[in-house]
Amino acid sequence: MKIGVPKEIKNHEYRVGMVPSAVKELTLQGHAVFVEQNAGSGIGFADQDYIDAGAQILATAAEVFDVAEMIVKVKEPQAVERAMLKHDQILFTYLHLAPDLPQTEELISSGAVCIAYETVTDDKGGLPLLAPMSEVAGRMSIQAGAMALEKSHGGSGMLLGGVPGTEPAKVVIIGGGMVGTNAAQIAVGMGADVTVLDRSIDALRRLNVQFGSSVKAIYSTADAIEKQVLAADLVIGGVLIPGAAAPKLVTREMIAAMKPGSAIVDVAIDQGGCVATSKATTHQDPTYIVDDVVHYCVANMPGAVARTSTFALNNATLPYILKLANLGYKAALAQDKHLLNGLNVIHGKLTCKEVAEAHGMEYTPVAAAL
Repeated sequence: MKIGVPKEIKNHEYRVGMVPSAVKELTLQGHAVFVEQNAGSGIGFADQDYIDAGAQILATAAEVFDVAEMIVKVKEPQAVERAMLKHDQILFTYLHLAPDLPQTEELISSGAVCIAYETVTDDKGGLPLLAPMSEVAGRMSIQAGAMALEKSHGGSGMLLGGVPGTEPAKVVIIGGGMVGTNAAQIAVGMGADVTVLDRSIDALRRLNVQFGSSVKAIYSTADAIEKQVLAADLVIGGVLIPGAAAPKLVTREMIAAMKPGSAIVDVAIDQGGCVATSKATTHQDPTYIVDDVVHYCVANMPGAVARTSTFALNNATLPYILKLANLGYKAALAQDKHLLNGLNVIHGKLTCKEVAEAHGMEYTPVAAAL
């Protein structure tokens, strides 16, 4: 198969779809890999590193899209990239379609086979291709929140862990999944007063076993969220409903009643955000203030630690890339029900029910679409 790796063009996005070692795995199995010039430069890989791994370097993204049967990326294709997609071409990347109607419509129009990292599942009910970036984003959310609390960024001027004789900051994490657990780990390590809310009793038990009395694990209700958010110095939004738009659990009224100088990091922003006042920001301009509350809503947080993120993502995606390349998408999807769950759009049909519901669009069951 001919596999293309274009350079990411989203604002301050330095990750790359495949590192040279992943390329070598494909070329050793007889596949041709085409990498856009300087695609890996953001994480320290020169074009020669890809050439040494067996890839061919092409000057432009247009050339990559033109020759490739499968495009492997990190972030959702931008408008200029969507225009280059072809009928029956495989697109394997993060999509996050539920909050993004223009992208959904253009992918449907392209006729491409669009498989989203974030909806691929596993036997344990997890999301194996989302997990590594959730780990990164969860850990980053605390350092982003610590920055947002600094007075120079509009915050209250609190140090997360305080110092002897002062109170630590109160960190409230909504969602006890991969993002929330990793956020709690860093917040506890920095000495903060940490509370995690979740609706899953199993998740609360797991948090209790992992952190003991260092974390207050509370069952999530509207009342509990309001009480904790109003008392918080820093709120981390780590809610996820696979494929669907994130529910707005922190209301506009809660924001207005929060302490002046408090901060919110909405990690769910790539699925629309779980805070009513959230809007996507970039690494170039990451924060804004609403009612004296600092909002950090960068939609590609792991892009700031691009080298770590790229390797973590490649470790997870490579087996699926190899399966798609070796078998072709039809056989690969037929053989692997979990990869099949990643199929969001194919040949003009929308096959992710949650995305269809989010946009009020027609849903086609995967079996019928194939």
